[in-house]
Amino acid sequence: MAGEDLSSSELATPARPPLSSGAFAERQRPLEEALQAATATQGMTRWFWGEGVCLLASLRLADARGEPAPAWVTAFYEPYVRTPPVLEHVNNLAPAAALAEMHRRNPSPQQRRLLDACLRWYQSAPEATRAPNGALEHWPGGVWADTVYMAGQVLLRAGSALDRPELVDEALSQWLAHADLLQHPQSHLLVHGTHAGTRIDCHWGRANAWFALAGADILAATGDARVEERLVALLQAIAERQPEHGVWDVLVDSAPEVRGIIETSAAAGLGAALLRTSRILGPERLGVDMHAELFHAGERAVLGAMAYVESGLLTRVSAGTILQLIPFGYSVIRDDRPQPWGQGLAMEALAAWRETHPG
Repeated sequence: MAGEDLSSSELATPARPPLSSGAFAERQRPLEEALQAATATQGMTRWFWGEGVCLLASLRLADARGEPAPAWVTAFYEPYVRTPPVLEHVNNLAPAAALAEMHRRNPSPQQRRLLDACLRWYQSAPEATRAPNGALEHWPGGVWADTVYMAGQVLLRAGSALDRPELVDEALSQWLAHADLLQHPQSHLLVHGTHAGTRIDCHWGRANAWFALAGADILAATGDARVEERLVALLQAIAERQPEHGVWDVLVDSAPEVRGIIETSAAAGLGAALLRTSRILGPERLGVDMHAELFHAGERAVLGAMAYVESGLLTRVSAGTILQLIPFGYSVIRDDRPQPWGQGLAMEALAAWRETHPG
C-alpha cells in the first residue's frame, strides 16, 4: 500500500535460532518446572483473562506430567468462592475454564455457585452483546477471535463438568459463528476482529492461536466436520507461512510494516494447536503428507518459542493488544516485559508436546 511505515520493522531484533531437539530433550523438564514456578510468583490475583489463560494451561501441563493441580491454581480460587468477582466483560469469563476442571475433579457447592454465575453472565448479561449471526461480541459492534478461547473454553469445560451438552453445543456454535466473520475466505487465516461490522484484514498471530487452540479442543470433544474443515485449512495456511526459525511475525502473513517483528506467545499457542490437531486427526484423516507437515510445523513452533524462555519467563510477548485498523498498529505494541498470557501459552505448548510425544 502507499505510505507504508517501515520504521519499526527496519529496527527489528533478529530472531533467535530454535532449540534443537536434543537441547530441548535435555531442558524439557527444567523448562516446565521453571515456567510453573515463575508463573506462580507473578502475583496473578485478578479474575481476568491473563490469569485465566495461565490457570487452565498450568492444569494442562500438570495433567500431562501426571501431577496434581499446582498449589497456586487451587489457592487462586479460595477468595473468589467466598466473595464472587465482578463480571462485566467477556474477558472476566476466562478463569472459569480452569474452575470447571477443578469442579469436575472435586465438586463443591461453592465452586458450582461461582461457575453458575459466570454462565449466567454469558447467557443474559446486558454487556454480553451478540452480532447479527449470534457471535458473542468483544465490544458492542466488534467481534474478536479472542472470544472463542476466553468464553469458548468455559462453555466447553463447564458442559463436560456439569453434564450439560447444550453448553458444548454453544461452544461449537460460537466457534463457527466467529469463523464465518473472521476467517478470510481466500487465505483461511484469521483476522483479529471486526469493527462496526466490517472485517479488518490484519492477521494477528495471537488471534490465530486463540482460535486454533479452541478449535482443537472443540474438535476433540465433538468431532464436528465443519470445525475440522476450517481448522485444518487455517493450520495448513499457518504452516505454509512459518519461517525456518519457527516463530511467526506479529502478523502471520508478514505484512511489510511488521516484517521481522516476531511474537512468541502466538508461536507457542499455534504450536500447541498444530500438535494437538495432528494427534486428533492422525494420518488417516489428514493424509500422511499433511499430517507430517502440520506435526513438524508444531514442533518447529514449540522449539522456536522455547528459545525465548529466560528464568522461567517467556520473552518477546506482545502486551495486551486492542484491535488495530492498519498493520502498522501492530508494529508498535510493547513486548519488553513478561505477560501472563505468554506464560500460559508457553505452558500450553509444553503440555501439547508431552501429549503428542509419549515417553
